[in-house]
Amino acid sequence: MPVINSIAAFADDLAAWRQHLHRWPELGFDCHDTAGFVAARLREFGVDEIHEGIATSGLVAIIAGQGPGPTIGLRADMDALPISEGTGLAHASEIPGRMHACGHDGHTAMLLGAARYLAQTRRFAGRVALIFQPAEEAGGGAEVMCRDGVLDRFGVDRVFAMHNAPNMPEGAVVTAPGPIMAAVDSFEITVTGQGGHAALPQEAVDPVVAAVQIAQAIQTIPARNVSAHDALVISITQIHTGSADNVIPATAWINGTVRTLERGVQDIVRRRMAEICAGTGAAFGCEVALDYAPGYPATVNDAAEAGVLADAAREVVGPGAVTDDAGPEMGAEDFAFMLQARPGAYMFLGQGPGAALHHPEYDFNDSVAPLGASIFARLVERSQPPAEAAAG
Repeated sequence: MPVINSIAAFADDLAAWRQHLHRWPELGFDCHDTAGFVAARLREFGVDEIHEGIATSGLVAIIAGQGPGPTIGLRADMDALPISEGTGLAHASEIPGRMHACGHDGHTAMLLGAARYLAQTRRFAGRVALIFQPAEEAGGGAEVMCRDGVLDRFGVDRVFAMHNAPNMPEGAVVTAPGPIMAAVDSFEITVTGQGGHAALPQEAVDPVVAAVQIAQAIQTIPARNVSAHDALVISITQIHTGSADNVIPATAWINGTVRTLERGVQDIVRRRMAEICAGTGAAFGCEVALDYAPGYPATVNDAAEAGVLADAAREVVGPGAVTDDAGPEMGAEDFAFMLQARPGAYMFLGQGPGAALHHPEYDFNDSVAPLGASIFARLVERSQPPAEAAAG
């Protein structure tokens, strides 16, 4: 795999940066130390501009190329997860209850690697905007950055990002035109009845029976209200009620997630949930309140830009390692907000066997960092060649 030679030469630095970030994970928008570390490295590389404190702790750095041209945005997420690490590694998290269990430490290191190379070589026209974003896991940091005008402020014309993929062959790249990840919504359903003695159910209004009926009915939506050709996942993940075996509780609570690719399917789910809640409440004599909260939208690649990204990846990992027509997966990603605002694309980079994302034993594979950094760099050079190279 032809990693750019100068990036391969500082592979040890990439690993050191990543492992430092892994030891000191930060959550949500509170990524100030991470952003400080990133800014310090960028100053060492000699980037042209650094703008800090965006979306609380995000930052954008600018590298100018050779002559006028568009601005390409490259994004990395910086936040960790509230998970206790179980790897036992020398660079394991130093902060109890927090760890980089999704590889955002690796994403940040890869973008730093691309920044170092691009600041040294500048074999491109226009500008590169390096976007280091907080709060991907929760809080929608990408949406906040877009709302704060980052893409307009820095004149970003196109935007790209990547995510590591455990248990995909090391160095393999997967992308697709159109939807690549799902929209994610959440729902909470509160069922209110009338508590009473379990031996005298006729004197109570049992919310447990109604809650069970609602949970079962919701699971029929994918099978009976949506075409088999439309992707839809509804998962009920929590049901809470009761305190004793001889007490009928007054309330029951249901929580879950909805994953869709199409707005029309999302609308059907929301309508049917409301109808099921209302009908079941009437049938069982309970009050049922549905709180349906839309979350991140579907991550939809621009078809042309997905092709540009795939071609850049082929230069680095080889044509046989790139899949450019993969079907979407039902995970979610707030980079979707940036792709709603600008054309661009998202890809997955295989990191070989290992624990899954969000697992306590997960660790980013440092050997793929030079690949990711090289793909970012080749993407810039291929899509924005300097005038002489373009003419030649």
